[in-house]
Amino acid sequence: MSFPSDFLWGGAIAANQSEGAYQSDNKGLSLVDILPSGQHRIEALHHPRKALNTTYDYYPSHEAIDFYHHYPEDIKLLAEMGFKVFRTSISWARIFPKGDETTPNEEGLRFYDQLFDECLKYNMELLITINHFDTPLYLVEHYGGWRNRKLIDFYLHYAETILERYKHKVKYWLTFNEINMMLHLPFFGGGLILEEDEDHNQVKYQAAHHQLVASSLAIQSGRTINPDFEFGCMLAAGEIYPYRPHPSDVLKAQQENYEQYMFIDVQAKGVYPWFTERLFQDKNVQLSMEKGDEQILQENTVDFISFSYYSSRLTSADPEILQNETHGNAFSTLKNPHLNASEWGWQIDPTGLRITMNSLYDRYEKPLFIVENGLGAKDSINENGTIEDNERISYMRDHLVQIEKAINDGIPVIGYTSWGCIDIVSAGTGEMKKRYGFIYVDRDNQGGGSGQRIRKKSFYWYQEVIRSNGEFK
Repeated sequence: MSFPSDFLWGGAIAANQSEGAYQSDNKGLSLVDILPSGQHRIEALHHPRKALNTTYDYYPSHEAIDFYHHYPEDIKLLAEMGFKVFRTSISWARIFPKGDETTPNEEGLRFYDQLFDECLKYNMELLITINHFDTPLYLVEHYGGWRNRKLIDFYLHYAETILERYKHKVKYWLTFNEINMMLHLPFFGGGLILEEDEDHNQVKYQAAHHQLVASSLAIQSGRTINPDFEFGCMLAAGEIYPYRPHPSDVLKAQQENYEQYMFIDVQAKGVYPWFTERLFQDKNVQLSMEKGDEQILQENTVDFISFSYYSSRLTSADPEILQNETHGNAFSTLKNPHLNASEWGWQIDPTGLRITMNSLYDRYEKPLFIVENGLGAKDSINENGTIEDNERISYMRDHLVQIEKAINDGIPVIGYTSWGCIDIVSAGTGEMKKRYGFIYVDRDNQGGGSGQRIRKKSFYWYQEVIRSNGEFK
């Protein structure tokens, strides 16, 4: 058994990391539009009030790679690779500039009409994320972000608007990107500005509940608009291993895995899992639910499980051992002595992808969709004008081998969309030098450069992978 004949090969980007044109055609500001780059960005993500009150020299999202104006040539390049599916997101602030309006911005809707038509011209399926870390800034400043239950209604109006508009163009939908990121980067995940004197756990879990209800209501409406829609949840995944075979470490890893799956349990099974009663008690969380919430969650579960996978993680119950945790990305982890790491400290564990896939399918028994995976690395143009990104090819080859093995394990997999298929602004650092794409974009960390698109060596490699349906690796 190999990759299914209808396997969806493709790639993924996000509106806020690619489009630029941050105020074009009546677009409003999203929370990403106030974030700078480099160390300032990392600080701003954890202290967003400072970002609101600071004027920085450079904002990466304002221009990004200008996908807004370059999408015809970019989609043509993706089609040249043979993409069967393209994942991107819709910018909420393009459709409703403030987020709480009644009437949508027609110019924003028209842009996505044109973008989606360009993809369909090449027989490319669309996988669209409704909210990918870009809640309108107005909703953050005037309503407190997702801590406020009113955002359920605003999100639902936005979701119904685009579900109706694109009902004959888009089949696959994701309601929220990496919904568990609410616990790790709450400004990204929920537009939350946490105050020192409030209970952070209470605010984060309550905001997450609002998103879960909103997700279910969007699915409910979507199935009325077009019964052929397929809806997925989206998890920032990565199996958490025990550092030692000591039972206390094994238990700690098990508990942390439970916590990362909690939101997906709700979206896939329709109920909060059994362990949340103890979890909320330990964290002093008192979840407020309105009448009907439980029924809404139970009756509107997802069709498939989508997730991002970049690395596994490692934990211990020993406080002294935990002092050695690293922070290569949004998740802290101990260094695994059996793994190499990327330039940004992300530990490379292809087998961990197969382990994660087995855990997800064992838990949910729903088809999987790998919607983010890839290697962020520095790329350089050689004297002959080529880009030899062999490390990226090796990384992706090793992960595709493990996906194939997971399929042989008996897991149904819809498709694979590599992250940042064309170079985009890094979400975590705002840098351009951290590149994931098959296509190089001539932009630097300060927004300089020609914007020229150049095919990397991985472009031709992935082209052959798709052409051979995964036989060429």
